[in-house]
Amino acid sequence: MRDSVMDLFDPRTAVMDSDNSSPTRSPNPDFAFAFNDSNFSDRVLRIEIVSDSLETQPESQVCHTVADWARKSKRHRGDVAKMENDMCHSFTALDINTHPEEQILDSQQPDIDDDVGDENHDEEEIRLIEESPSAKTAGDDAANSDDSNGSEDSSGVIRVKTLHISSPILAANSPFFKKLFSNGMMESEQRHVTLRINASEEAALMEILNFMYSNTLSATTAPPLLDVLMAADKYEVDSCMRHCSRLLRNLPMTTESALLYLDLPTSVLMAEAVQPLTDAAKQFLAARYKDISKFQDEVINLPLAGIEAIMSSDDLQLASEDAVYDFALKWTRAHYQKPEERREILGTRLGRYIRFPYMTCRKLKKVLGCNDFDHDFATKVVLDALFFKAESPHRQRIMAVEETTRTSRRYVERTYKYRPVKVIEFELPRQQCVVYLDLKRDECINLFPSGRVYSQAFHLGGQGFFLSAHCNMDQQSSFHCFGLFLGMQEKGSVTFSVDYEFAARSKPTEEYISKYEGNYTFTGGKAVGYRNLFSIPWTSFMAEDSLYFINGILHLRAELTIKR
Repeated sequence: MRDSVMDLFDPRTAVMDSDNSSPTRSPNPDFAFAFNDSNFSDRVLRIEIVSDSLETQPESQVCHTVADWARKSKRHRGDVAKMENDMCHSFTALDINTHPEEQILDSQQPDIDDDVGDENHDEEEIRLIEESPSAKTAGDDAANSDDSNGSEDSSGVIRVKTLHISSPILAANSPFFKKLFSNGMMESEQRHVTLRINASEEAALMEILNFMYSNTLSATTAPPLLDVLMAADKYEVDSCMRHCSRLLRNLPMTTESALLYLDLPTSVLMAEAVQPLTDAAKQFLAARYKDISKFQDEVINLPLAGIEAIMSSDDLQLASEDAVYDFALKWTRAHYQKPEERREILGTRLGRYIRFPYMTCRKLKKVLGCNDFDHDFATKVVLDALFFKAESPHRQRIMAVEETTRTSRRYVERTYKYRPVKVIEFELPRQQCVVYLDLKRDECINLFPSGRVYSQAFHLGGQGFFLSAHCNMDQQSSFHCFGLFLGMQEKGSVTFSVDYEFAARSKPTEEYISKYEGNYTFTGGKAVGYRNLFSIPWTSFMAEDSLYFINGILHLRAELTIKR
């Protein structure tokens, strides 16, 4: 029975349950009854409240919105922000051919080359004033009182509060108070301890002191909760930080609040207790702006932390990784005027979120010649991308799985609007290219009943082409089936004669088997192909025993040769 009783005055109890993050631990006991009660206290905490400095004094002591809190916080950290700023400045209509099976489509793939468009936390000094037992002859009587008449003395103190406290309770919840009461400092021998704070910190400190007894907060809105979170970081009350983080996550998230959570001081952002909050903020921004092309003007004005959250997402709905690269350049050029600044941001921050292995070879060549990238960085990421492209699909999948444990995720494929392709080009004896397109079973399922999926562009003879896979009706409109088409990007009135062949891997040999071949003279915006590539209904194509899905992947190949 004795083991279950905690002596509120025994300093040895200060080490118990200082971290309750483990789900196997019992929750902190509720000592709300003992808060500021001399019968359950062994110390008197004297809180001297001084006026805020003119630079950090808020226009209003009450923040009603997240924006108000952000402005107040920015003023408070103005000197640090100024230092950082100074450093920075140092296919729509079918045209049926006379051939009964070959289809020509008036279908233009959107231009995939179009643009889609730490702040250091200064450690605040916690001012402790040593006070001898004789300095307060009436300390107990004065406890739980406001000793100030509101006037400011020569030390700047405008108000004094005194509270009865239990040192074991505070020490069990805060390493700061544990050191104060247990490390042999002079303060640990005193009954009275004085803490000096700014007036703007008073409400948050009182919330924290009460929380360490009751495990509850009276604050329910974002501004006061953020004040408490900052103070909990200052006084090392991890349990309160976790509680604030959980309450903030339960509030409605907005772009403004998400950006604010990502812009908290570094010491707060690095705290494990705050990680769930920052993760939720990143997920909110990534979900809201997953289609950057719809919010170009809005996204281009977001701060760096917001852009990193968006670019780190696997679910960006952009045409290709080329578009992610173009956007990163566009944003960086809009926010950083000096080339050395852009190289720093792209090399150390945004560059790690560009998945270079999924960019086209044509765009990778541009990376090597881009002055906004450090030459060594550009060379490294391009070589890394080319080596990845040269790996077998099986090895690429293994590398992607291994990458999921890292922050860059450079080998993890996003959900692009246009599917990546692998291209092998030949110049002799004729201009020719072989294009490999892989589609997952789920992607094919989503095509039913009339969907299309486009490949990224590839080039032959200086002209851009693309593949498109369709779920459509057969020639007699009697059943759905899988179709594959080859299109040429529209650029003026260019005509192009091409021999082409479609093939797919098939069981049991798992080799590529030719399914259709033909020739066509392209004009811009046209597409040609085969409406029922496998000559079977859609249901047979998608069946569990389908010959064409190997480990859940449909492997397609197209060979293009320029006709002389």
